[in-house]
Amino acid sequence: MSEVALGDVSKLPESERINGTSDNGNSVKPVTETTEENAGEKLNKKMASMVDPPIDIDGTENSGEAAAILEIEYIESENLKAIEDVENCLKTLLSGLNSKDWVSVCDALNNVRRLSIYHMEAIVGILSDVISLILKSMKNPRSALCKTAIMTSADIFKAYNDDIIDSLDPLLVQLLLKSSQDKRFVCEAAESALIALNSSVSPLLLLPKLQPHIKNKNPRIRAKASVCISRSVRRLGIDGIESFGIDKLIQIGASQLNDKLPESRDAARTLLLELHSVFEKSHVTTEASAVSEEPVIASWEHFCQSKLSPLNAQDVLRVTNTARAGLVLGS
Repeated sequence: MSEVALGDVSKLPESERINGTSDNGNSVKPVTETTEENAGEKLNKKMASMVDPPIDIDGTENSGEAAAILEIEYIESENLKAIEDVENCLKTLLSGLNSKDWVSVCDALNNVRRLSIYHMEAIVGILSDVISLILKSMKNPRSALCKTAIMTSADIFKAYNDDIIDSLDPLLVQLLLKSSQDKRFVCEAAESALIALNSSVSPLLLLPKLQPHIKNKNPRIRAKASVCISRSVRRLGIDGIESFGIDKLIQIGASQLNDKLPESRDAARTLLLELHSVFEKSHVTTEASAVSEEPVIASWEHFCQSKLSPLNAQDVLRVTNTARAGLVLGS
């Protein structure tokens, strides 16, 4: 699918906005017409219309002539094509990413995506500089540029996997922020990038990066961090959970059980149920489970009470016992 970002036409003379023409003879489509699509177009692609204020790449107001309508196509990763002249592209890549012209920056970001997918070794030497400039675009108030930068980060994660971990912190902060409080189409792109991050980077490396964010003052950021932690734990498996420390993970889950947002609480419950399942598999012998489930319950209760405060232990046990009761009733 592709989406279209529109520049500002608010400064065009009124007669030009009404007639849909400019002095240079080019057709300027009124903003109010951008939502009119025929039925066939609606079936084939989703279009998002955005009217951004005339903002330069540095975030300041554009005091120059009225901006023309510009179209930025958001190309999905699978539709990007390889670069024919990689050497020439590399010569202008960093300058393009640092350009004052936001459309040029978007083009450069798409080149980064293409390089990451088809020529990943070509930018290894300048990857840290590239990531710094991606971060700069991600912070830009222009939504089209921000979204393109977020899509670029997702392709970077998929291409470089664990090699990205040392440069991850500032990107992670922005992705959690954008996924929690920005415009919907930017939010969706950030969500997709976080999923790509969870799928591409080793959970043992990613969890320590996520852990501080569950204490963020912003409840939305805490919620997004909790969801990412829950996804990472599912990828750990029994050995990974024991390696990271099930006691650390149960404390993370317990701390989010009574958080402000339902998204955070649901992620905490999913995490705790996963930990409960792993605990049973790793601590209960076949002989004990064949005789009775009582040793299992007692051991889990003791573990929770030894690692958590009385109130937190009670909350965790309520979640896991309710799930156990539901399984018994459903069997």
